[in-house]
Amino acid sequence: MLQRPSRSIHCLAIAVFSLVGSVFLTSAVTAQDSDGFDARYARMQSLGDRIKSKVYRDSVKPKWFGENSDRFWYQVQTGANTHEFITVDAQAGTRKRSFDHQALADALTEQTDTQYHADRLPLKRLRFEGDPAHLLMVVDQRAWQFELPNGPLIAQDDDVSATALKPLSRLRRSRSGTDETKIRFVNQTSQKLDISWIDFQGDPKPMGQVEAGKSVDFSTYCKHIWMLSESSGKPVALYSANESADSAIFDGKSERPEMKWDRHDARKFQSWASPDGKFAIDIRDDNIVLKNTEDKSESMLTTDGTPEHRYGPDVYWSPQSDRFFVLKTRVGQGREITIVKSSPDGSVHPELKTIRYEKPGDQRSHSRPVLFAKSNDWKPETIEDDLFPNPFALGNFHWHSSGSRFSFLYNQRGHQRHSLISVDANSNQPRVAIDETSDTFICYSGKTYLHRIDDTDELIWMSERSGWNHLYLIDQVSGEVKNPVTHGDWVVRSVEHVDDQKRQIWLIVSGIDADQDPYQRHLIRVNFDGTQLTRLTSGDGDHTWQFSPDRRFLIDTMSRVDLAPVTVLRSADTGDPICELERSDIASLLETGWQLPRRFVAKARDGVTDIHGIIIRPTNFDPLKKYPVVENIYAGPHSSFVPKAFGVHRGLYEIAELGFIVVKIDGMGTSNRSKAFHDVCWKHLHDSGFPDRIRWIQAAAADRPWMDLTRVGIYGGSAGGQSAMRALIDHHDFYHVAVADCGCHDNRVDKIWWNEQWMGWPIGKEYSDASNVDQAHRMQGRLMLIWGELDTNVDPASTMQVVNALIKADKDFDMLCIPGAGHGAAGHPYGKRRQAEFLMRHLQ
Repeated sequence: MLQRPSRSIHCLAIAVFSLVGSVFLTSAVTAQDSDGFDARYARMQSLGDRIKSKVYRDSVKPKWFGENSDRFWYQVQTGANTHEFITVDAQAGTRKRSFDHQALADALTEQTDTQYHADRLPLKRLRFEGDPAHLLMVVDQRAWQFELPNGPLIAQDDDVSATALKPLSRLRRSRSGTDETKIRFVNQTSQKLDISWIDFQGDPKPMGQVEAGKSVDFSTYCKHIWMLSESSGKPVALYSANESADSAIFDGKSERPEMKWDRHDARKFQSWASPDGKFAIDIRDDNIVLKNTEDKSESMLTTDGTPEHRYGPDVYWSPQSDRFFVLKTRVGQGREITIVKSSPDGSVHPELKTIRYEKPGDQRSHSRPVLFAKSNDWKPETIEDDLFPNPFALGNFHWHSSGSRFSFLYNQRGHQRHSLISVDANSNQPRVAIDETSDTFICYSGKTYLHRIDDTDELIWMSERSGWNHLYLIDQVSGEVKNPVTHGDWVVRSVEHVDDQKRQIWLIVSGIDADQDPYQRHLIRVNFDGTQLTRLTSGDGDHTWQFSPDRRFLIDTMSRVDLAPVTVLRSADTGDPICELERSDIASLLETGWQLPRRFVAKARDGVTDIHGIIIRPTNFDPLKKYPVVENIYAGPHSSFVPKAFGVHRGLYEIAELGFIVVKIDGMGTSNRSKAFHDVCWKHLHDSGFPDRIRWIQAAAADRPWMDLTRVGIYGGSAGGQSAMRALIDHHDFYHVAVADCGCHDNRVDKIWWNEQWMGWPIGKEYSDASNVDQAHRMQGRLMLIWGELDTNVDPASTMQVVNALIKADKDFDMLCIPGAGHGAAGHPYGKRRQAEFLMRHLQ
């Protein structure tokens, strides 16, 4: 059976137990008093297997025949264990099978005495050659050539093992990959070997074994790392999965991998060569050293650098090699937090772990540019910072192509000013080229973009100054807006591509169609002067796309939560459709009882703005019954969170399988709408869009009698954990039960960049108003707190401070701390069961 690790596995403890303080902890629910909890939980656990791999023809991964070719091929899944190979001629607009599948299956069967089937050909490392006149491939470790379209089949003498996966010499972490592939472990030794997947933290996760002299297949993703080890646990080989090679052949002769992380800090001693190669800069002991690469002489340019006032770490040379600048930084507070690993493997004694963790209000590092010029014997000239006195950060450093000036972005502490500072390299005088300000906040983490066009002294700048996120063409010298690149009551989500020669820009946008869901993404192209806006995708859905290597064609996949993917080949110039490639088949998924989510729109608190969300029903849904309603909440202002693209949305459906109607909503205060919509969060993270969410749920239930609003629960993690608990503080008349997982319950205790952006700086009374700790005494309802003791995202003390406040207020609650767990502890199997049990106990 093919096995696959999840794309994101939390670093959790193997041994798990419940940590109980002096608070009331309800005992585990039995079958007699849980109204069928065991059966419902079993349904929840089995859902993944029941709906797994039930969607076909939903993905096209093109393999173009060349950089400028009109043709490509792809393999598409047509059933549970079947697939076919398709070739497309983009110029002619034709799509057909790449070859005669039955003829190839018959030829393989005849020459190998193994039965092959036309709809499940196990072809690996396919390569079309000869325009294409024949197909080269590997089948079960043998190389073949097949003349197109229907044979003959000719065995090749290629050494297949030579193209197998090469062992890695050093341990790596798995990287997140979206391209599915397979890896086959071939054990050519006389001993059984253990197989582990290396997760994203670098920890091995046991996945199975491969017997001596045997092979075993696993499904995985490209860039995932796998390890073979002896029964003693000693690693013998590491492999990185990829698409072109799938066999990890181990014969016992390869060198054993290095299993220690390479933690060498290259920045402690690093050299930056000038563009002309005549000079280089070293940073030694926090000072600047100039090296002449021709005579090897060295000059110490600074001597005042210290660990507290350091130069570097980067050097920025002018294009003409006659100047450079570095940052001199007064090092900030550098807060560290200590967390406890209570139950380390192989020891009865706890371990301490210390991590750097800046919090709101902490003293930040303060940097200023220092300029060095050859004409001034490379003497340091510090740039006065009167125009950028209080930086949260400086960034996006750039020398103008003329070498006459350099510029950088100034993000002022408090995130209400975002400026482009330009420095004259002759006079050393800075000026404000662009000054973006806001009465609330500037979303520096998600809604800023700067593209310089030095040849014409222009730049493209992102701004919400109109009330909507758009782009502007600006004169670099004067800072004046030459023209809006985009405008209207819709938003630019991000920049896809810029062509300075054609003076065109490709953008991902949403809300551009007034009659569609405003979050659905589309691709457009527009000229720098704002003319000739061209729609490159169309249709009522959320779009993703892939360009051909020469950008003449694009493969557009459109879907919604209630519409399976449809993939169309389009002209990348006009957006006109060329041919439909695939239309997804979800019949097998629907046969399991899985039902499409229902989209629903209701008015916000203002009675005008549309609020969008989805409704999830269990696979055994009965419209004659009444179901408790459970909301999955995440209200982080950095994005929006209701799914727009098609998917099985397993996590939401698992909760529904317990006998709930699950809803997910984007209320006011989240992103990707207007500036006014977003500003609701400003200094009011505890708002969480609840007035909109409650109205939405009430409107949805008005004509859905199976939604029982006398029993409403809520659950969420991280910022969603903060919101889940807040529901019982501010809105306990509507929400009755909440599970808060790893919540950032007090914005003064959480990470600096996220909280100061939305809550402001300096720290004010609003932080206390939003604090679940300070407001815990007002909590009413059934609350469960879950967290991991090794959470490096949200300080675990945040939850413990809530616990302390609840105890002082004499409030009953449940809590679960999972030893060894990190962020998202409720995703651990034990955490999932306890969360499910809690919701059922108090809502059913």
